[in-house]
Amino acid sequence: MTVSKPAPAAAYRPAVAVPVTGPLARPSSRRAGESEDRLPPPRFAYDAQTWKEIAHLLANLPMSIVGFGYGFTALLVGAVLALTAVGLPVLALGLLGARLIGRFERGRARMLLGLRIDEPSPLPLRRSGNPLQGMWLALKDPVAWRTLLYDVIRLPWGIATFTVVFTSLFVAWPVLPFVARGLTNVDRILVRALLSPSDGLERRIAELESDRGVVVDTAAADLRRIERDLHDGAQARLVNLAMGLGLAKEKLLEDPDAATAMVEEAHGEVKLALQELRDLARGIHPAVLTDRGLDAALSSVASRCTVPVQVTAELTSRPAQAIEGIAYFTVSELLQNVSKHSGARSAWVDVWRSEDRLLIQVRDDGRGGARLDGGSGMRGLAERLGAVDGLFVVDSPPGGPTTVTAELPWRDR
Repeated sequence: MTVSKPAPAAAYRPAVAVPVTGPLARPSSRRAGESEDRLPPPRFAYDAQTWKEIAHLLANLPMSIVGFGYGFTALLVGAVLALTAVGLPVLALGLLGARLIGRFERGRARMLLGLRIDEPSPLPLRRSGNPLQGMWLALKDPVAWRTLLYDVIRLPWGIATFTVVFTSLFVAWPVLPFVARGLTNVDRILVRALLSPSDGLERRIAELESDRGVVVDTAAADLRRIERDLHDGAQARLVNLAMGLGLAKEKLLEDPDAATAMVEEAHGEVKLALQELRDLARGIHPAVLTDRGLDAALSSVASRCTVPVQVTAELTSRPAQAIEGIAYFTVSELLQNVSKHSGARSAWVDVWRSEDRLLIQVRDDGRGGARLDGGSGMRGLAERLGAVDGLFVVDSPPGGPTTVTAELPWRDR
């Protein structure tokens, strides 16, 4: 039997050779003698987040050097100068600068690591009252001190992460994504632990300390106002009254008519002095507020306003005396602004209780343009309400109308 030879391999080739291109094409990296079915080593494609994590780790070294240099310098200079008058202010400025570094680091973590951390509340330096109190707030700021700690301990970590990642780029490239993820997880823990806002207790302590300063400053300002009103008003009138009565006594026998005129003039001075004393007492704490409550007291204030005021008070009970007094003085100050600056033809005062809050709204149809930063009056009201966990909102577009809403915590008597 004759066996035919197998056809040569060329006989089995397709008539037309179709080149393979595009995503299915595989580059021919075979060397001579290699098997056709052997695949090239796999290539690891990194996603965008992996590249961001690698960039964050490589940037750790320069950022840690800058942070360590700043933190060490601030602490060293503050400690060396602590025995002089400029030591504490320099340290306070260093802590304020540390807050800026912390803000930058939180932004870097947010952009490269996808770590969302709220910004700490700013220090209430404007509400501190004086530079010394502001310096003290900066010196005991826990956010700044934790940021300095973060800057100091980050130097060895920054050196380590930079070395590992930079070496892995050339030596262990396939495992670099896993290394980057593990290292950035440690970075996330550090940022959360040291750069996050203070917990609720720390924030509350800082707020209470700031509010206490506002209350003290407000009370001191009220005392100065009362002293000034007594000295320039009722006291001056009583001095003039005493002098007039002394002259009238001397002229009583030799010139009865002149003495009578002086006594009548003194009587007028007594009436004016009594009126000023009543106004001063009303400014301290009006008797109508103590006796009849907020509704009657606000109606009394409204009756002295230069424009018609409609008062609506929907209160079934009375709040604590301190809250009642703040509400009264808030409305009184706002109605004085309506009389002096608004150019309004009418105004409205609404007071009501909503759950555990006392709400006050004063509206007028005047020219508008009122702002919290327009003068000390509005700003003082906002600070006074803020000192008792209240709110103060002004809505006064140019051309009016003006609506001022105040909110106070309701505290039972």
